[in-house]
Amino acid sequence: MTGVRDLSVGIDVGGTNTDAVVLDADRRVIAWTKQPTTADVTGGIRASLVAVLAELGDDRHRVSRIMLGTTHATNAIVRRRDLSRVAVLRFGAPASTAYPPLVGWPQTLREAALAGSAILAGGHLVDGYPIARLDPDAIRRHLDGLDGIEAVAISSIFSPSFPEQELEAEAIVHAHLGVDVPVSLSHDIGELGLLERENATVLNASLHGVARDVTRALLTAVDEEGLDAETYFAQNDGTLMAVEYAARYPVLTIGSGPANSIRGAAALSGLEGAIVVDVGGTTSDLGVLVDGFPRESTMPREIGGVRTNFRMPDVLSIGIGGGTIVDPVAGEPIADSVGYRLGTEALLFGGSTATLTDAAVAAGELEIPGRSLPPLDPATRRGLLAALDVAHERIEAAVERMSLGRGGLPLVVVGGGGFLVPDDLPGVSAVHRPGQAGVANAVGAAIALAGGRADQLADLADRGAAIEAASAAAIDKAIQAGADPLHVDVVDVQETPVSYTTKPALRVSVKAAGPLASIGRAPSLHHQPERETS
Repeated sequence: MTGVRDLSVGIDVGGTNTDAVVLDADRRVIAWTKQPTTADVTGGIRASLVAVLAELGDDRHRVSRIMLGTTHATNAIVRRRDLSRVAVLRFGAPASTAYPPLVGWPQTLREAALAGSAILAGGHLVDGYPIARLDPDAIRRHLDGLDGIEAVAISSIFSPSFPEQELEAEAIVHAHLGVDVPVSLSHDIGELGLLERENATVLNASLHGVARDVTRALLTAVDEEGLDAETYFAQNDGTLMAVEYAARYPVLTIGSGPANSIRGAAALSGLEGAIVVDVGGTTSDLGVLVDGFPRESTMPREIGGVRTNFRMPDVLSIGIGGGTIVDPVAGEPIADSVGYRLGTEALLFGGSTATLTDAAVAAGELEIPGRSLPPLDPATRRGLLAALDVAHERIEAAVERMSLGRGGLPLVVVGGGGFLVPDDLPGVSAVHRPGQAGVANAVGAAIALAGGRADQLADLADRGAAIEAASAAAIDKAIQAGADPLHVDVVDVQETPVSYTTKPALRVSVKAAGPLASIGRAPSLHHQPERETS
């Protein structure tokens, strides 16, 4: 045994499988596994970690960090379960009283997450002039009138540029309720656009209990295996954050799965710009690589029926996966999947449900050693083949949609269901199927950088100062997320004109990223062998 600790473990939780990989210092995959995702999710995480450590044997002591991409936050919102009850404070009266907090939320989600809300005096105009001063007594009276407060969400008009009132209110809340009550501030989470930013902040506050539980589960699993390893969570922009940061901003883990796949596709294929399709057991998720990172959505995104505006990858999901159920009579896939039960319910595995995996085997496009389809009558076989053709057409249409009219981009196919993507898709320059593509999502988690983002609103004349201030704030957030202070860099600057202002103004958004502090500068990517088709 040596003292070298140069291995990283990446884990990604999907709807069907929980994947894990181990990468060495040259970012080569030296161990990997696919374990069924369990109903409680945590069981699949433990099983995948145990499996890859078993492959390492005596080298397990070389593991120095573990990165997790998880669906815990998404599942909690979609299922309306395990959410904390949130006291919502908006500072904007009298300017923002027409639309109350949580307007447009599904009633079931409101009931699960809301302890109470109030619109109080405060906020700023676009130029930074205060609409009104905060009233500390009003804040305390509102909190005293609520029962069962487990977290607090604070939002204020134009707080991404002028956060002073949110910070002041946070201090008042902590002084009144105690420092252990988690407080989410909207300027840390969302962008300009009060209602969407407020929604994201309330969701973040409601997820504190979920974040605490999954953080504890991961740390417990690491401790049970006797590992001396640092742990990180994947963010939805393709970067990482430290456990403490994830516990404070759990909403930023939503969308981390597709982002991991896109980053993993970049690492495994060596491409900086491409369309990526990740075909799992339940869905096919499509995204776009831009300079090695996921292209971000410019539109507000809905999470569990709630409109938000925090950063999310531009992802298109379609109901095509290896576990997608097929109607042999109609000859088409239906909007349902056997999910993690594929290994017991598909025809290929002795079950009674026809799936797209069965269709691919029937068409001769997939072989699984030791497995064969039961005898099929001609009508059933025709139905399976017809359903596979429909799946190909839907994937082709999705690729065309994600290209935004730009032809000639390469397509990188990853995920365990990649066999469903045909090699002759029109409109793409080449189809790449890199080695280890089936666990690209876990690779993406393992190789990600730590990142942070900041926004600034300013007059056009102050553009340079705004970029400098936003860059400093983004770098600081990346360092908080775990980046090495010596090697963190600004990787993206976006400038957007702001309408309806008395003087020309713009919004500056800056993203910073860097290698993890405990490892130092990341080495160059080691590209896995791949099969390329034109």
